[in-house]
Amino acid sequence: MKKSVWVGDLAWAGYLLVLAVFFGLVQHWPMVCLAWRGELPAYLAKVRESRRLVRFQGVKTVNLAQALALYEKGQALFVDAREPDEYAELHIKGAINLPPGDWEALDKPPWTEIPKDRPLVVYCGSKACDNALKVAEKLQALGFARVEAYLGGFRSWDEAGYPVDTLL
Repeated sequence: MKKSVWVGDLAWAGYLLVLAVFFGLVQHWPMVCLAWRGELPAYLAKVRESRRLVRFQGVKTVNLAQALALYEKGQALFVDAREPDEYAELHIKGAINLPPGDWEALDKPPWTEIPKDRPLVVYCGSKACDNALKVAEKLQALGFARVEAYLGGFRSWDEAGYPVDTLL
């Protein structure tokens, strides 16, 4: 008797699983089709970019060439928005570290000594990372007037062969 109850429960579980898969496919059919054609990564990147435009609309951005020009002028301070261990391993030469969430560091040197009108360029690890935008937004909220986010990320900077440094 117990065995037939177990088999019945297993049948119901299988039925519910089939229903869940069916409704999941129906609900997400456009994305399933994109994935089947190999277009899902490009679609997700486009969605991420449009989300960024809305969420971080007040943050100015720069590309790799513009970031290098600001670096070569020597007027902009580069801010690394990655975690301290990544920063210590390798970072843009002269950059200071400020990961998102470490806002108490803004009450201490070197942040207390940085003029609010000094140009700041914030970067994170890669193009898909939003930490540069988050930190740039926070710095703007604190009154830093000339903040820009470099969206290419440290990876693009390093691959281009531009100046880097290490703490190790």
